[in-house]
Amino acid sequence: MSQSALPKVLVLIGATASGKTALSLRLASALDAEIISADSRQIYRELTIGTAKPSADELARVPHHFINELSLPTAYDAGAFMVDARARLADVFARGKMPLVVGGSTLYLQGLTQGFAELPKSHPDIRQRLYAELATLGKEALYARLQALDPEQAQTLDPTKTQRLIRSLEVIEITGRKLSELKQHLQPAPFEFVFVGLDMPRETLYERINQRVDTMVKQGLIDEARMLYERFGHTHQSKKINALETVGYKELFAHFRGKRALAETLALIKQHTRNYAKRQLTFFRNKFKVTWIDAPQTEQDTAFAQQRVISIFNR
Repeated sequence: MSQSALPKVLVLIGATASGKTALSLRLASALDAEIISADSRQIYRELTIGTAKPSADELARVPHHFINELSLPTAYDAGAFMVDARARLADVFARGKMPLVVGGSTLYLQGLTQGFAELPKSHPDIRQRLYAELATLGKEALYARLQALDPEQAQTLDPTKTQRLIRSLEVIEITGRKLSELKQHLQPAPFEFVFVGLDMPRETLYERINQRVDTMVKQGLIDEARMLYERFGHTHQSKKINALETVGYKELFAHFRGKRALAETLALIKQHTRNYAKRQLTFFRNKFKVTWIDAPQTEQDTAFAQQRVISIFNR
């Protein structure tokens, strides 16, 4: 089957705080679409303010998938999303509707659109030992080990993201092969993905991020984080619930433990969110073929952007 014969799927991407939600709602209404959220944190019912989850009214306006579907501490990863989201896309098409993928989680988007290699399931004993080594030796030592075993895979990792580091070492131990070699055998998707990205000057994006954090605090971010800390803080310290490593929550958890003052914590959340946005944009530009448009700043901009996106999709 040629690529042109594949069902086309619109993918709206952009850094955090770039205005994806407002535009996606307009697009979904105009296209009679259902939104497939590619956000790795909004799938959890307990994570609301800190993930900038769409409001209840917004969720009621348009059908959304992968929002409020799981509860902590249930684990969910990009591999599971790849399988589940592809099935949802097929289901949406089968019902005569159009799917609209919206997101910012880099690995979720990569898995959905490009596929992952068929990797072995996690081995509890190996994983537990690797996490014990992480606690005693530190992430730098484990990253150095990966650099020696599979330098190509090591180059693809953010050394601060320990979950992928542990998984990389685990797969190498289970299979006896380099993960970079295994990843060459991808599972292609039976869809044609059309990427449209929201772009804006870096200074504008950073200012929007700072404002968003301030708004989250006014909406109750600190209380939400404290509730999560009281419910899951002890478990998180011993077993590392990956979803709670999200920017915003992890800094406030450290504040609750007395590590730093609140003002310093909020400044750190802004800084880490800006760093995350920069990494997102770098990933998008390196991994996907994207048509970039100016991110809307006003309601009039959003209406214009809607028509622009539809025009790009219909080329």
